[in-house]
Amino acid sequence: MTERVHDIAVTVNGEEVRETVDARKTLVDFLRDDLALTGSHVGCEHGVCGACTVRVDGVIVRGCLMLAVQCDGARVDTIEGVSDSGEIADLQQAFEQRNALQCGYCTPGMLLTAQELLKGDGVPSREVIRTHLSGNYCRCTGYQAIVDAVESVARARAGHG
Repeated sequence: MTERVHDIAVTVNGEEVRETVDARKTLVDFLRDDLALTGSHVGCEHGVCGACTVRVDGVIVRGCLMLAVQCDGARVDTIEGVSDSGEIADLQQAFEQRNALQCGYCTPGMLLTAQELLKGDGVPSREVIRTHLSGNYCRCTGYQAIVDAVESVARARAGHG
């Protein structure tokens, strides 16, 4: 019989965390329940909506599809970490200015996904922005304002005002 709990060591938002977790606990549940990092939300629990998006070793993942034990030895960045570091301050400001957030449920996943896209060079087209964000559902905004916000940050970061 396999073990039901495992010891893990993971770096979360720059701080090393050592915990014993149930083998079946998802990453998003570990972050929310064990570490009180509630910025990532639990939505569909099937990896479709994007509400649970976090970054593991620099790549965005669905926290509901990844087990906490899979992150042993990894670096996990949550919306709290990238927000506190100032990494996405311009995106957050643009979302606010462009009214790209309403209820806020999808916003953490949208911000992390947009940040991943904007790490590339140049200014992505509106179509590329829409495609990149297409795995994140928003029931409030209609997406137009979100695309506007991401595009404005891409232009500003590229020096195109």
